Amino acid sequence: MSTHSSRRSFLKYAAAGFSTIAASRVALAQATVEPSPHALANERAVTDPVNVEVNARAIPNFEPRDRTRTRFGSLNYRSGLVLTSPYRGFGGLSGIRLDAKGERFLAVSDQGGWFTGAIRYANGKMAGLDDVEAAPLLGAEGRPITEKRGWWDSESIARDGNLVYVGLERVNQILRYDFAKGGTRARGEVVPVPAGVRKLPSNKGLEALVVVPKGQALAGTLIAFSERGLDADGNLTAFLIGGPTPGQFSVRRIEKYDISDAVLLPSGELLILERKFSWFTGVNIRIRAIPLKSFMPGALVDGPALFVADLGQEIDNMEGIDAHVTPEGETVLTLISDDNFSMLQRTLLLQFTLAE
Repeated sequence: MSTHSSRRSFLKYAAAGFSTIAASRVALAQATVEPSPHALANERAVTDPVNVEVNARAIPNFEPRDRTRTRFGSLNYRSGLVLTSPYRGFGGLSGIRLDAKGERFLAVSDQGGWFTGAIRYANGKMAGLDDVEAAPLLGAEGRPITEKRGWWDSESIARDGNLVYVGLERVNQILRYDFAKGGTRARGEVVPVPAGVRKLPSNKGLEALVVVPKGQALAGTLIAFSERGLDADGNLTAFLIGGPTPGQFSVRRIEKYDISDAVLLPSGELLILERKFSWFTGVNIRIRAIPLKSFMPGALVDGPALFVADLGQEIDNMEGIDAHVTPEGETVLTLISDDNFSMLQRTLLLQFTLAE
């Protein structure tokens, strides 16, 4: 079996439950015995701040079967990178936030680690990463959160100036960091959350966070989305935390897609990155656009798909999305994948331009 085919076979299993990597590999007849998720967290956890070498290989075409194609739904493919590193803790990237120029980034690993650095561009296309550093997420006592049982699964990130919010999926907690107090060395404070957040499934819980800035509807609200916490009608549960109208609402679940991240555009459209698994089609991802003004307690929100992709394109386990606007006025979406620290998966960094 070729490496490419092996990777795709693994992704089909992985999409059914990314936390059950061991079972997936058994199904693929691999003889190795995988550690438990908690053991993996300890093994891959970032324990101290460290500079990290990251290598990048360009992805010239998003669809290898048709190298002339650049338009995919409402998005135009811009550039992409396959990222690798000799650093053992590099990977598992589950969320990313960029500066206004789309250069400096702050990413979070699902093993309780920060990754910071800069995207290097050449002729408008991503060419590599510079100045990459890893550091552990710290708790209120100044110790790595991975020292607490279950507190390592950092899956989501949102930023409001110097305030950075991180969602921990397995314990369904949210930590707030004030980067004015040491950047990635800042200590996290637990954010009070509604009772419904604590009742989310441990491995399908908090998966996406968005802070609504000043000037937008619901300004000051932290919006928290579950991966697959379902309401009584089978739709995806989400929460408005703080702000003018706190409460719980739902996102219509269509075709068994789950939420993996979200980003709010200056236009007031909130984009939700989704993924799903099918034994017939493998891994699929989708981006939906939902007006922020439709979010309110008790609401069931919905919106059209702007973008759909499958394993025929250059995707993997896409878990993070962010957006920035270029000086020319183009809205650029940046997506990142979680490789599950598997040799059969990849860390991909992809950029698309939102078509008019």
